[in-house]
Amino acid sequence: MSNNMLVALDIGTTKVCALVVEVDSNGKMNVLGVGTSKSGGVNRGVVANIERTVKSIQEAVQIAESKPGMKIKSAIVGIAGEHIESFKTNSIITISNADHEITESDIDRLIDDSRRVHLSRDREIIHIIPQEFIIDGQTVTHDPIGMAGVRVEASMHVVTGLVTAAQNIHKCVERAGLKVDELVLQPLASSYSVLTEDEKEVGVALLDIGGGTTDLAVFEDRTIRHTAVIPIAGDHITTDIRKGLGILPEQAEELKVNHGYAMVSEVVDDEPILIPGIGGRKPIEINKKLLAQIIQPRVEELLDIVAMEVKRSGYSRHLSAGIVLTGGGALLRGMPELVEYVLGVPSKIGIPQTFDGGFAREVENPMYATAVGLIQYGLKRGTGKSTIEFIESVREESSPHSDGNNGAAPEKGRGSANLLTKGMQFVKKFIKKVDNI
Repeated sequence: MSNNMLVALDIGTTKVCALVVEVDSNGKMNVLGVGTSKSGGVNRGVVANIERTVKSIQEAVQIAESKPGMKIKSAIVGIAGEHIESFKTNSIITISNADHEITESDIDRLIDDSRRVHLSRDREIIHIIPQEFIIDGQTVTHDPIGMAGVRVEASMHVVTGLVTAAQNIHKCVERAGLKVDELVLQPLASSYSVLTEDEKEVGVALLDIGGGTTDLAVFEDRTIRHTAVIPIAGDHITTDIRKGLGILPEQAEELKVNHGYAMVSEVVDDEPILIPGIGGRKPIEINKKLLAQIIQPRVEELLDIVAMEVKRSGYSRHLSAGIVLTGGGALLRGMPELVEYVLGVPSKIGIPQTFDGGFAREVENPMYATAVGLIQYGLKRGTGKSTIEFIESVREESSPHSDGNNGAAPEKGRGSANLLTKGMQFVKKFIKKVDNI
């Protein structure tokens, strides 16, 4: 009787983002809440300080709990970091039923068979993703369910991570008062929000440039073929600016965001930039081209590693759709042009545009690609079916916030959307109580 609700939690190096989405009976998706906070305890995608990370999660979740009475109980959580590794393995089963029809349970058997692969004690499997199937020696399409066969073989893409890294994420989320519904690889999640099926079909690489790490995912034939996490990202650019100009980290970040270019030749207006002096000293004056000369070598270093990873994947000649850029680093001016120059393939910025109502406009930004993708992943995997059990969104009659001011603009950084009338909220609350009896 109730609409499905999903919550995504993107715990990054520079920011933590919580996103609440409601899906109605017609499939329309409304953004009910968006909360972001500065990430204080994550280094290169890995939790480095439990207490600071917990505080950041709590702050983001509190902002996302925009509706009076809403209490987020759990979320789909992203995972990344240098510890992420992937490899390919094969699984084989036989079909023993009378009509030899392949069922969903047979696919599950193939995946379970892949879990028997030997791993060191400090690693665990995060995802097992089927890449292609071979039925009685014949390669088939992506979905063999319903086909007939005796011997089924599958090529699997296995993503692993450090046990302790996953445990620390679980620990932080739980200490913040939430439960982890599922851990999802961040570049895989981002692909759900910014890549089309056609792009995945002809071949495309997703490059998510965050604060601490850059995540790469290569797709072809609608299947993920290669994943990698590169320990160079936006924070390294900020550090280069800080050291190169001898300024504070906050000043370096402001320069990067407001005046930075990834490619010197893309600087059009080379106007001077005035930087306040430190400790009463005179202001420093630089131009945009000098700033770009500091930034470009670091970005080129990153892209050289990306080129090596794409070559290692074996799909460097299969990227007909080129590179799609996401993450905050994608917003650096001249980034698509430098990617095309270094990698020699088309490049564009991927902007998630999958929501219909509420504050959908707020998340139409590359920096929200992972959070939006986590929601999409949850929808396709069915993770959102039980979300009504962990989000209690009830507006009490006596609530001081129930002043009928639904049309007012929210505070900056807060998400709120299309609230139902008090009468409808009361009916939904009553129906939910009846369902739970």
